[in-house]
Amino acid sequence: MEDLLFAAAKVMSVWLTVAFTLIVLPSVFGASLGISELYMRILVKTLEWATRRIQKGVKQEQAKALKNSASSGIIQRDETTMEKEIAGLHRVDFELSDVFYFSKKGIEAIVEDEVTQRFSSEELVSWNLLTRTNVNFQYISLRLTVVWVLGVLIRYCLLLPLRVTLAAIGIVSMIVGTTLVGQLPNSSAKDWLSELVHLTCSRILVRALSGTITYHNKENRPQKGGICVANHTSPIDVLILTNDGCYAMVGQAHGGLMGLIQRSTVKACPHVWFERSEMKDRHLVTKRLREHIADKNKLPILIFPEGTCINNTSVMMFKKGSFEIGGTIYPVAIKYDPQFGDAFWNSSKYDIVSYLLRIMTSWAIVCNVWYMPPMVREEGEDAVQFANRVKSAIAHQGGLTELSWDGGLKRARVKDTFKEQQQKNYSKMIVGNGSTGNPSMGAESD
Repeated sequence: MEDLLFAAAKVMSVWLTVAFTLIVLPSVFGASLGISELYMRILVKTLEWATRRIQKGVKQEQAKALKNSASSGIIQRDETTMEKEIAGLHRVDFELSDVFYFSKKGIEAIVEDEVTQRFSSEELVSWNLLTRTNVNFQYISLRLTVVWVLGVLIRYCLLLPLRVTLAAIGIVSMIVGTTLVGQLPNSSAKDWLSELVHLTCSRILVRALSGTITYHNKENRPQKGGICVANHTSPIDVLILTNDGCYAMVGQAHGGLMGLIQRSTVKACPHVWFERSEMKDRHLVTKRLREHIADKNKLPILIFPEGTCINNTSVMMFKKGSFEIGGTIYPVAIKYDPQFGDAFWNSSKYDIVSYLLRIMTSWAIVCNVWYMPPMVREEGEDAVQFANRVKSAIAHQGGLTELSWDGGLKRARVKDTFKEQQQKNYSKMIVGNGSTGNPSMGAESD
């Protein structure tokens, strides 16, 4: 028994030494030994080979149909307004045939609406050797099956233990490091050490996901005293951004391990955590955020205005609160490559532990981050219009579909005010009394 324990301790010691020497230590200096690059090259070649095998194993017509369904959806919609569609049905003020327009829209929504599909994982055109990514692919060949089995063994028996080890090192280092730095008096040295701890731990945690991130336009990185806003796909969005710079986080105070991390990091960095009761007080939240950005020596605030995770294909409604604060907005677009792993967190389907297990058993997390030129609120522009302008810029830069729907529809029903607005639009069109309006499906109005 003692020999077994000694052997286990020896293996663990070697394992931790290798992890610390090859991964953790280079993270401190922001360097890489080229292991990740080599792994990604092998992975890309393997997936390209698998794609060719799949294309040989399925008929060309089936592949084309799958591509169309994955990229365009079931329904091809005409992007026309209510007035144009109904005007095409008749040339008088009202006809019974107007009901066809509403019936058509209702059937389209039942078959495939453009909102709820944004809350499920993105469908891939070509299989990436992960069972969970596409249910349409079946047995193709023995050789492909053998490669898939080898992939399962590598992901669960090698990558998963390594990633869990790195995650544990990163989290413990974050808690211990920020707690120690937090004991120092406020000074430039404390700020420097705090940023070093945050950057180092974020880099370790990104390596725990086999993260490969490409940052574009670094000259536009958010500056102190500003507000960084980004589209939201996953909780790891925070790691993706803090891997390249430090931010002050804004959010609700939690308990458990997350609460421990929050309490330790706030000692070293001016994060803004709210109690559950305070989150409902918009004036208090706005006041504390304004006080933060008023100090140009404080780190930029990081905010995800959508308020929920969207599946890496779209950008949905930006809550206007982030744009009422004032100051300079630094937009950031984040786009993940689903070929290597699905970063989207469907919180309605998976708890955080299940989600992290899926992430850590994926091939890698690959994404692009675009820092965009700073934006300020223009004269005569309200918070809603400013939010929509920033959202459009992020969607365009990231190649994402821009939607005006509220991401809160993941868990809530459509507001009655939207249905009432559609009725008002139709009434105005019939009586010719004014132009139609845009309902509160856009940025918040209350």
